[in-house]
Amino acid sequence: MAAIHEVRVRRAYDAPEQDDGSRVLVDRLWPRGLAKTKAHLDEWCKQVAPSTELRQWYHHDPDLFEEFERRYRGELNDPERAHTLAHLRELAKTGNLTLITATKQPDISEAEVLAEILRS
Repeated sequence: MAAIHEVRVRRAYDAPEQDDGSRVLVDRLWPRGLAKTKAHLDEWCKQVAPSTELRQWYHHDPDLFEEFERRYRGELNDPERAHTLAHLRELAKTGNLTLITATKQPDISEAEVLAEILRS
């Protein structure tokens, strides 16, 4: 029986937890005010982040999340994003994976969309 690994989303400003597993920042920009030494990240996969145009259109408006998710999933077919998503899938196979984002609402972020994809 294969091990079941958890994929979850956490804020960059939250203290790491012991069962986080691999901690991967998935935002395009570095979190404001967060020192790299205190981030406790294993990787920064900014290549998987949504396009600037999509981020600016969405602006984390909860009413637009469904459409954002649809458009972002389409962007994940871009070769560079698809390659990075495949890398995240491999990480998820080896242990717990925590996708890190700086947004104030991680439940309506690209990190949550990625987590749902990786859980399925």
